[in-house]
Amino acid sequence: MLDSKTILKQAQKYEKEMINFMCEMIKIPSESCQEKKVIECIAKEMKKVGFDKVFTDKMGNIFGKIGNGKHIIAMDAHIDTVGVGSEVEWKKIKREPFKPVIKNGVIYGRGASDQEAAMVGMVYAGKVIKDLKLTGDYTLYVVGSVQEEDCDGLCWQYILNEKSIPRPECVIITEPTNLDLYRGHRGRMEIGVTTFGKSCHGSAPERGKNAVYMMSRIALEIEKLNERLKNNVKTANQKFLGKGTVTISHISSKSPSLCAVAGESYIHLDRRLTLGETEKSAVAEVKDACKRAGLKPNDFKVEVLMYDTPSYTGLKYPTKKYFPTWLLEEKHQLCQAALANYEFIFNKKPQLKKWVFSTNGVAIMGMNKVPCFGFGPANEIHAHQVEDQVPIKHLVNAAAFYAAFPSVYTDKASGKKK
Repeated sequence: MLDSKTILKQAQKYEKEMINFMCEMIKIPSESCQEKKVIECIAKEMKKVGFDKVFTDKMGNIFGKIGNGKHIIAMDAHIDTVGVGSEVEWKKIKREPFKPVIKNGVIYGRGASDQEAAMVGMVYAGKVIKDLKLTGDYTLYVVGSVQEEDCDGLCWQYILNEKSIPRPECVIITEPTNLDLYRGHRGRMEIGVTTFGKSCHGSAPERGKNAVYMMSRIALEIEKLNERLKNNVKTANQKFLGKGTVTISHISSKSPSLCAVAGESYIHLDRRLTLGETEKSAVAEVKDACKRAGLKPNDFKVEVLMYDTPSYTGLKYPTKKYFPTWLLEEKHQLCQAALANYEFIFNKKPQLKKWVFSTNGVAIMGMNKVPCFGFGPANEIHAHQVEDQVPIKHLVNAAAFYAAFPSVYTDKASGKKK
């Protein structure tokens, strides 16, 4: 294994190429289910820097392979972005989402932080590995996954279930961490609640049963439920991840006209889950809230929602919108390898943190128990904002970290000292 200064210096050599690649991706609109052109851009760059094999699966995820060793290691960046949002916000800062701007060592543009910067770092990590002959007894897959913004983890459900690549020993999730190490986050689920009343003419509401009033009582109970969830936090790991939460993110009603009592009402719940909270327990809590609101079983329905939007290739892969909590223990071999690699590259101890939002880790480790940790360029506070950005130095540092990690990990796995 070479010294860290050599690896960092080699990554620094490609700063200009990384900036160009970053800007090319920003120029390409790539919302969920519309990633084809950015996938083509990534494939071209992977081939240019010398990956052994570049391919896509039927869902449209892209893979760059290096090596043919025993230890299967993957690094993942979702390459879809959120939409533009308010055009007024972009005008206020005098920038356009798909016209990259470089100012004071920072690249601005949609997807810069979340999370095309990580793809830049991973691809050029491959170049550094090739240049410095850092290959060893491992096979590395650099993954550009799709549809994460729409349905986190769906891509990795497909990758693992349908065997797009061999099952990895570990995965680095490269969502923005501001170059810190992250080891987990809360899970989440999307729940729908419907109330069933009786519509009638609005001039005589006593003839009907207003589903909105029924729902309003449930809404107040949901607010109380959110407060009670703090009682589920008891262990150190639960405190590290934070309490579960539930909030109403949408409400609607149906009636024959605006001159009628609503016969049906609906709310969409965003439920965040700490360790120990499950799909079953979360649904039971919402049903209990409905009963506390005075509703009878036939008055309401509680359901975990489904996702079945096709990918850009046309493939449908339906899944429930339940995304389990995951947490990598500090003593785990992978966490220790991540810590060792960080100290090797940056010559300092990292902070171990967690994401506030959700990632593909819900499927990789939450559902499939493949150990993973997080390390990525950019700060998560800029995700989904018009101030979407990444410092250029983060691209270089991320590339160096990713380039060194497979060797550090395999040495740890085989009992060798760095």
